[in-house]
Amino acid sequence: MSNFSIPYRTSLLACSAVLALCGSAAQADEADAKLILKAMSDYMTATQAFTFNYDSTLDIITNDNQKLGIAASGSVSLARPDKIHATREGGFVDIEMTFDGQTFSLLGKNAALYTQLPIEGSIEHMIDELRNRYGSPLPAADLLIPNAYDVLMSEVTDIKDLGVGVIQGQVCDHLAFRTPEIDWQIWIAQGDQPYPCRYIITTHAVSQAPQYRIDIRDWQTSEAPTGNAFTFTPPDGATEINLEAYLKQVKDLPDNYVTGDTQ
Repeated sequence: MSNFSIPYRTSLLACSAVLALCGSAAQADEADAKLILKAMSDYMTATQAFTFNYDSTLDIITNDNQKLGIAASGSVSLARPDKIHATREGGFVDIEMTFDGQTFSLLGKNAALYTQLPIEGSIEHMIDELRNRYGSPLPAADLLIPNAYDVLMSEVTDIKDLGVGVIQGQVCDHLAFRTPEIDWQIWIAQGDQPYPCRYIITTHAVSQAPQYRIDIRDWQTSEAPTGNAFTFTPPDGATEINLEAYLKQVKDLPDNYVTGDTQ
């Protein structure tokens, strides 16, 4: 997507360090990286209910090639196989998403608008329907589906185990992968809860290598919430509209940001 990116400023010394790291990583054991990623996938699949908060950055490129990052934060509560509640709050949008196994509901709080889609089945099916039928993919959704390993590893042509990194005080295994169109990195918590702490997608096939980044924090596992935790009730004064109208009016960017032709 040509309108995403991230700013980089490095000294010559820093660049040399990065190049040395990449050279060393090229010799790392790919088998270990696959085992670490598979362990994360198995753990996420086996965990029937979890919650977390997150911070994300979506990069854009202006017409004069300035790179800007659009920041947001939110939360996710998930209960397998078919319930999820998520929020995302940024500078221009405040969104709430609810799926109860039968209906996907999307509320733009700041606009007092909502839309509902008749989608029945699992969380995985809901994600596929949003992407393939409605053209509205959920960011980083591949981390939430069962057996994420198979999806994440599809089309991978290069694997690097970059050793250990620390994200918000959590010691993580740092892995990097490449496909024909994107690079992606993931930091996975070490220990008996190998959840993803950071996930970065870089579109290297596009000029200036745009990125999307999500940092996961406050990871908690528990019994699935009961009651109305995954029931959507429109707030007083909210208006229901169709998805097309909703996407035109509830946007992550203000009107002075115009999306380019290349996506």
